[in-house]
Amino acid sequence: MKDSDYKTIGDVAKILNLLNEKTGKPNTHTIRFWEKEFKQINPKIFSGKRRYYDNRTIELLKEIKFLLKEKGLTVKGAKKYLNNKKSLPLDETVNNSIKMPDIKLKNKLKKISNLIKQIKKIK
Repeated sequence: MKDSDYKTIGDVAKILNLLNEKTGKPNTHTIRFWEKEFKQINPKIFSGKRRYYDNRTIELLKEIKFLLKEKGLTVKGAKKYLNNKKSLPLDETVNNSIKMPDIKLKNKLKKISNLIKQIKKIK
């Protein structure tokens, strides 16, 4: 792999759409936090202690973001999932085929809670 195949942490934050809504700047702190939590993330550290990520690591970060943000897993749940399953590419067909019944229940409970709040506002 040549140096041009590596992306900086800022570039990766942009790829993952981890941007501060007010400033539009990349939220690189999220990626650094995930590095501490997920042992599978191993950026290359070159001169000046700057982090550089290869395509495999970027795909893993996409999967972590999907599990945390889209599926609503906790960090602990995402770790458990990644440790027990092979990493999957995150195209839409695979995303829809991931079976996580506890997440479906969590989402249904959120919907019910929101409906109850709306009903209370009407009264």
